[in-house]
Amino acid sequence: QPPRPCEDYWWEWKHCRGLRHAFHHYYAHGELPACGRWREDYEACRAWERDRAAAAQEALCQSERARVMESQKYAPVWRLRKRPPPDWYLPLDQEK
Repeated sequence: QPPRPCEDYWWEWKHCRGLRHAFHHYYAHGELPACGRWREDYEACRAWERDRAAAAQEALCQSERARVMESQKYAPVWRLRKRPPPDWYLPLDQEK
């Protein structure tokens, strides 16, 4: 069984090709989104369900692994603290 239902890949591809998403992606990143990966994943998912193709299974699993690794490669923006600062209860200096 695929990691996600095949309809999820189809809807992700349709969303990626949508005008609103393309405009936002172009505004944020300066380029149009690459949606071919979602279409390839959808076709591999259908091949896996229909024919139980090992190549389609491996391609889909590789794509999912790459997607997870890509989402985990960014470090958190804020440094997490173990305890509050020692003077957290004092009022702030608003006059400065």
